[in-house]
Amino acid sequence: MSSNRYSFPAGYQNAALIAGASKYVPNNGFQSAPYSPSSGNLAPGAVNLGGAGNFEILAKTGITNVPSSVVGGNMGVSPAAASSITGFTLVLDSSGHFYTSAQVSGIVTSADLAYPPAVSALTQAVLDMQAAYTDAQTRTPINFANEGAGNIGGLSLTPGIHNWTTGVTAATNVTLNGGPNDVFIMQIAGTLALTGGANILLTGGVQEKNIFWAVGGTVSIGAASFFRGTILGQTSITMVTGSKNVGRLLAQTLVALQANPVIVAPGGSINSISPVVPARIGPALAFMPGA
Repeated sequence: MSSNRYSFPAGYQNAALIAGASKYVPNNGFQSAPYSPSSGNLAPGAVNLGGAGNFEILAKTGITNVPSSVVGGNMGVSPAAASSITGFTLVLDSSGHFYTSAQVSGIVTSADLAYPPAVSALTQAVLDMQAAYTDAQTRTPINFANEGAGNIGGLSLTPGIHNWTTGVTAATNVTLNGGPNDVFIMQIAGTLALTGGANILLTGGVQEKNIFWAVGGTVSIGAASFFRGTILGQTSITMVTGSKNVGRLLAQTLVALQANPVIVAPGGSINSISPVVPARIGPALAFMPGA
């Protein structure tokens, strides 16, 4: 692709991925600089998602769905092919650069697209996802260890690096209490499971974009639960029927949806989005052919 064919607006990472897409959902500035020990700041910095931050859902082996779900951003699979995305009724755009779905307000890309920029961007996004997982899992110093012996239901957690050497469960609500710039990094060696109806609650202005769950085992968000934050899963992530997430689902294997009414990027408000697919994102952007 010629470097002067498209004009990329500032803040759009991997814009070549979506050349020709009028409904691309950018990262909207949700990326933060990685933690630097030389900064002198004892609080952890946000995890840099890199190109993975351009995706609402990113997986390596597939994305399955029991309709109807709502995905308020971009989806991608790599190295898997588009056939590994089920339950969305994908439609290949006339440009051949991406897919659309009535259940997705962004675009959908896969490793088998006949469009090298998209494939390259996906490959990099997966590498960035893996790097972000490693970063989050290995951050130090650990501020809190094995709270609740792995059962965090009913706890109120404060900003910092939280580490569990086991799995983590919650059968009742969990509160994250802090300020709008505070970062929470959850290092979980085993599985993460929320029982149906258990919610992640935020107080004091905590923002979803600053919450990172790095999980070594499987993740299961129970029916009708309300989860918040970016999940960096080393294996699979399952959203059980009716559960919601304000954050990203980034899995090194599979993401499974089951009629999840809302999945929106960090910074979105669950209360302002109805359980229907949002309108296509914005007018034609500056990088579109012929714009």
